[in-house]
Amino acid sequence: MKENLSLYHIFYTVGKTGNISLAAKELYISQPAVSRAVQKLETNLDTRLFKRSSRGVFLTADGKLLFDKIKAAFELVAEGENSIIHNRSRKTPHLRLGTSTTLCRYVLLSHLKPYISANPQVRISISCQDTYQTLRLLEEEKIDLGLIGKPRNLHGCCFRPIMKVNDTFVAATQYLSAQQKLYPDEPLSHNAVFMMLDEENISRQTINSRLKEHNMEPVHILEVSTMDLLIQFAETGLGIAGVVRQFVEKELEKGSLSEVSMGFTFPEREIGFVCRKKEEAFPLLQYFFTEN
Repeated sequence: MKENLSLYHIFYTVGKTGNISLAAKELYISQPAVSRAVQKLETNLDTRLFKRSSRGVFLTADGKLLFDKIKAAFELVAEGENSIIHNRSRKTPHLRLGTSTTLCRYVLLSHLKPYISANPQVRISISCQDTYQTLRLLEEEKIDLGLIGKPRNLHGCCFRPIMKVNDTFVAATQYLSAQQKLYPDEPLSHNAVFMMLDEENISRQTINSRLKEHNMEPVHILEVSTMDLLIQFAETGLGIAGVVRQFVEKELEKGSLSEVSMGFTFPEREIGFVCRKKEEAFPLLQYFFTEN
């Protein structure tokens, strides 16, 4: 039986892949070694386990019977291994973070670096989605901490602001010059392409609200998935981008982008960490809710 254990493992892998070559690659042994193992097991059991063809190997009736039993046994082994790994992981502190790709890129990473240095034992996972989805995951206890743009209504949560931002429109100088030459007597909202994040994004909602207040409705709108793409598209000269001003300061300073005056300004918004109120004092979260 002891000798047969390795033969059964090889048999199971061949039956699972249906191919001697693939089984050899998965087992990190040669194809002849796989074939010899199968033949030896067939000799030991005095039956044929596989039918050979040009397209691979197929289980015989006896082979199918044995494979089903072996499969159940190996699945039990895998289940045991996973249980051990799971028990071990429960002993490792795990911080589950949620935020948008924009805030992850421009805000979260700078706060994570010192946290990781001070807490190297903590395992961190990050899920990226918009603010409202982050709050939903927090409510469902699928994450422990969120980094969000503060919405108007925030119930059952503790919010700690870490910075203030405001939205703006930016574009490449050549794009604005071209628009002025082509449509000298018309407002930008009639002919320019306005590039913005999707409707679920708080930045987009703030921009929409401000435009509506001033009776402006851009005719040509291009929705872009991330702030990074908005910035790159604007630098390329594809249109006017609605962005967070603090995230394009370098581009404004070097002149690759210019702010576009729409005749009004945008209000400041707060960016901050959020958690469930009952967990504000949890050791894993204290760093994010105290002055550092």
